[in-house]
Amino acid sequence: MKNLQDIKVRIAKRISKELKGGSVVNLGVGIPTLIPDYLDPNQQVFLQSENGMLGMGPTPPKDEIDMDCISASKHPVILDPGASIFSSSDSFVMIRGGHIDVAVLGALQVSERGEIANWAIPGTDILGVGGAMDLIPGAKKIIIAITHLSKDLTPKLVKELTYPSSGIRSAEMVVTEKGVFTIQDGEMTLEEIAEDTTIEEIRNTTGARFKISENLKSMTV
Repeated sequence: MKNLQDIKVRIAKRISKELKGGSVVNLGVGIPTLIPDYLDPNQQVFLQSENGMLGMGPTPPKDEIDMDCISASKHPVILDPGASIFSSSDSFVMIRGGHIDVAVLGALQVSERGEIANWAIPGTDILGVGGAMDLIPGAKKIIIAITHLSKDLTPKLVKELTYPSSGIRSAEMVVTEKGVFTIQDGEMTLEEIAEDTTIEEIRNTTGARFKISENLKSMTV
């Protein structure tokens, strides 16, 4: 798979299937913002945005875009029926109070133990940590949505972080275009593999050590 947008869509589609009905989910910047467009309306997932929304819906048609209604990553959205709007401070009360079931975040690196780096590259000027410093310790589950390799073709799944950590809390799942990994008790396991890749290719493009599940299956999107 060569097209970057197709890669991002594959990851977003797979994660959309992971979100359970009735759960409150916060979506981070980047690939996670694509997820609302691939949720089944019958899933009844409640999307929370740290700028003050609960019940965030998908991207509106171009002729209905209202930039007064945007996600925390400035992506235009619509509001689902029954959605509520509140202050950013109330939004962070929800996050810090442990009321977010799942946070789906992008990352620069993820270590084999699930430690996340998503806010700084030494020597460069990027946006900063944002809400991740609250979401990582506050959410009940963390799913990371990333391309398998960075722009310079270095692995994002690494043995040890070389970028600043976003916190001591670990991710439970990482989804890339090549597969689905879970992390439990400090060990990374490949649970699903994309049909257009091989275990050998994943090993050659992954800096982290990982086990292969005895029940390894094809990645479905």
